[in-house]
Amino acid sequence: MYTTLLTLFLFSPPAGGQTPNPLIQIVPLVLIFIVFYFFMIRPQQKKQKDREKVLDSLKRGDKVVTIGGVHGTVAGIDTEKKTVLVQVSETTKIKFDRTAIANIDKQDAGDKLTTKE
Repeated sequence: MYTTLLTLFLFSPPAGGQTPNPLIQIVPLVLIFIVFYFFMIRPQQKKQKDREKVLDSLKRGDKVVTIGGVHGTVAGIDTEKKTVLVQVSETTKIKFDRTAIANIDKQDAGDKLTTKE
């Protein structure tokens, strides 16, 4: 009984020259895969889905920050080309790829652009 427990929990070969069970040799690999899946792969997939939802809800008038650090307001969205037109000042508009948006601050009114005067 003692050697069986040591074999199962320590994954050591049984004493007495017996050949180890191939199933017991696969168990550590399966456990490593399960740990990687639940602690690394699955949370990353959830994070990616949440980011896609946020980018899909992007609308005109939202204040955004790009991955390059440019702050501005969404002036237009091209869903075919997946680009966003960002107004950074009263006269300057820059076109960015949708995936270049890092943060979004939602505005209450989505149709009207507000500028500081």
